[in-house]
Amino acid sequence: MPHVPRLTRELRLLLQTQRVAALGTTQDDGSPFVSMVPFAVEPEKHRLVIHVSGLAAHTRNLQLRGQVSLLVMVAEAADKPVHDLPRVTLQGRASVPQRGSAEWELCKAAYLGRFPDVEPMTDLGDFRFVAIDVVSARHVSGFGAARTVDEDELRLVLGRTAIA
Repeated sequence: MPHVPRLTRELRLLLQTQRVAALGTTQDDGSPFVSMVPFAVEPEKHRLVIHVSGLAAHTRNLQLRGQVSLLVMVAEAADKPVHDLPRVTLQGRASVPQRGSAEWELCKAAYLGRFPDVEPMTDLGDFRFVAIDVVSARHVSGFGAARTVDEDELRLVLGRTAIA
């Protein structure tokens, strides 16, 4: 197995262990809107998946303007400096696969793999899966340790390939 840099392993671990992201979308007037969403990694197409209600403001925003941003970070701990918290900001393009399509099934499998308890919600007509194709990322592994993650590394981090 080829050598995988420590920061690549740390980024994958961050996305595997944290289950909630701050989702940034843009409203009609151009102002930003941030909300909380649970997310899963869909490794076949190297993307993230969220499951959202059509009633939510962020759902309308991302359907009208597909550009989104997500912030995933380690939770604050009393004994750790907040400026040292590992985090990643992901920029992406959101799309809503048609219910029952192969894309929808991939999203559903990834999401339920992480959140099996929400399966009944997948039958509600108001909820939909959103696939987020990540186009860029900014990873902060600690204080003063920020870097841009290139496309090849993103595919590795979001893919199925084992990294050690």
